[in-house]
Amino acid sequence: MAQDLAKVAKTKGIKYFLISFTDLFGVVRSKLVPAQAIGDMQKEGAGFAGFAAYLDMTPADADMFGMPDADHMIQLPWKPEVAWLPSDVYLGGKAVEHGPRTVLKQVLAKAKDRKFTIKSGVECEYFLLTPDGQSLADPHDTLAKPCYDQQALMRRYDLITEICNNMLALGWGAYQNDHEDANGQFEMNWHYSDALTTADRHSFFKFMVKTLAEKHGLRATFMPKPMAHLTGNGCHAHISVWDRTGKKNLMKDSKGELGLSKLAYNFIAGLLKNAEAMTLITNPVVNSYKRINAPRTTSGATWAPNTVTYGGNNRSHMIRIPDEDRIEVRLADGAANPYLLQAGLVAAGLHGIDNKFDPGKRLDIDMYEEGYKIKNAPRLPLNMLDAIRYFEKSKVLSEMLGQEFCGAYAKLKFAEWNDYMHHFSEWERQNALDV
Repeated sequence: MAQDLAKVAKTKGIKYFLISFTDLFGVVRSKLVPAQAIGDMQKEGAGFAGFAAYLDMTPADADMFGMPDADHMIQLPWKPEVAWLPSDVYLGGKAVEHGPRTVLKQVLAKAKDRKFTIKSGVECEYFLLTPDGQSLADPHDTLAKPCYDQQALMRRYDLITEICNNMLALGWGAYQNDHEDANGQFEMNWHYSDALTTADRHSFFKFMVKTLAEKHGLRATFMPKPMAHLTGNGCHAHISVWDRTGKKNLMKDSKGELGLSKLAYNFIAGLLKNAEAMTLITNPVVNSYKRINAPRTTSGATWAPNTVTYGGNNRSHMIRIPDEDRIEVRLADGAANPYLLQAGLVAAGLHGIDNKFDPGKRLDIDMYEEGYKIKNAPRLPLNMLDAIRYFEKSKVLSEMLGQEFCGAYAKLKFAEWNDYMHHFSEWERQNALDV
């Protein structure tokens, strides 16, 4: 039974609840509900007009209700009188099947049918900018190779430690913070958990970072490529398959290659086989493809894959094997919807397990220097339109994620692409005015 939120409010001094859901474009939508009204909201849900969010609905649709998941409540450490409640959306008494959190829960149910528990973690990179978003917040952060720069990190000590302290207070197991490969870019890491919890925490983390950055007079962005000349924001995902109890890691095999089991390699093969179609989920905006297909930056590497390959402990490939207990998928960027990201990875991996796919021989080469030698590896989509077309053709994703979701997502993403194509850029004027 879910905990009684009215009682929780009295016990923990909560005055307001944010009943929130995430739409298809990753925007978090919320209603601020006083504690005195939370009892009814827990039973009936908070009402929303679905068409007002990025969902495949019309103004004629009836009210949609966000049913809060009380067991996944997060009390704001920096404002403990408020608690955040991720919710699942319902219309006419039925779950909205293209709601991102519902999509993830349905895929995890399919994993459970196969007697699997999925555990995952994410590495969220972000930039700190001036409030107008036009330039880096730290004018002294100028090294050509700024990764792990102690001086730049410590100039943001107050903000970084405030975020980290909040994660520690929440019990997430935060364990390191660093300056990343681009000037003005940071990453903060916390322990893995079950995939649904990770998705909720991922969503909350973005909200927390943006909120606390504003408090410090800064602007945080997870945009894939906010600065043309700098490394973009990735969202590397670590994932592992466990038994039904969640106590035995099924990816580990001391006798297997690099310590991984056959099941782990089946999972890798599923990711490779579905990578092109999955890219619309992992890299969901026009700007995403400025990161995937970017030239090298001053640091010497983009740290983003553009070819469907896997290797050992080698960061130049789409999939890395960092240890004997998990794999790392380096494809996703900061725009990835926290729920759809997990759903897409699990769906592709399960497809590989179901069919016992073989990923082939791993590549141990440096893809930045020797990638041209690989002739048979697929290239990732060059732009969002190509990604949409791969996505629409995928029978695997349609089956695993649901036809309703795939249809709605492709429809809205195609509308977004058309909106982008209506934009007239200065580049066009400079290069085509005198044709």
